[in-house]
Amino acid sequence: MAKPYFRQIPDLLYPNRAPGEQTISNYSKVKNLFKRTQLREDIYANLAYFTKYQIIGDERPDNVAEKIYEDPTLDWIVLLANNITNVQSEWPMSEYSYHNFLLDKYGTEEKLQETHHYECTGVKNSIGSIIVENGLHVPVGFAVTYFDKRLGTSVSATNITSTITNLEYENKIEDAKRNIFLLKTQYLNVVFNDLENIMEYKKGSTQFVSETLKKTENIRLYSN
Repeated sequence: MAKPYFRQIPDLLYPNRAPGEQTISNYSKVKNLFKRTQLREDIYANLAYFTKYQIIGDERPDNVAEKIYEDPTLDWIVLLANNITNVQSEWPMSEYSYHNFLLDKYGTEEKLQETHHYECTGVKNSIGSIIVENGLHVPVGFAVTYFDKRLGTSVSATNITSTITNLEYENKIEDAKRNIFLLKTQYLNVVFNDLENIMEYKKGSTQFVSETLKKTENIRLYSN
């Protein structure tokens, strides 16, 4: 099945810009990186096409593709399904990289245990309706008073905050990246067919050479 993404990107014959090399026949073949694929909106909008997955340990996109699709070259499908364009910032870091990131940001191990912010532990009335959501960022010593209709009286809620350390804050961000969606195997051919249609050059253009190659205009031939 192997379908490495960059092998499917069509080529451009691009004018060689080196001084003294501006001849009509001097072109370099490069990948047309302006050609990019994406999942169709009807696929993105339907969760039935996807399954939930949690990234384990230091798994990379190619590791996940190998496990799920039995093909590491489909790592781009994993990224595409989650609209990930920057693996460095949108994919979980390795344990080694994450540790270095924390030390670079906070300086010392001790500072990782310092307070980052406070969160409300949640407040509900006597019938279970939410008064204050759990996890809401609040100031230290936050309290709330509300009228409980069922009890017919005002209720004061105190001691409803928890301390979130720098490490807990960063772990929450990093852990959230581990929950991704994967396109189900039976729908891969839909994406492959769309990709072929997007990447294929159409006949009729003056730049057309073949379905996988077109030639850009050498504007230096017409400059003074």
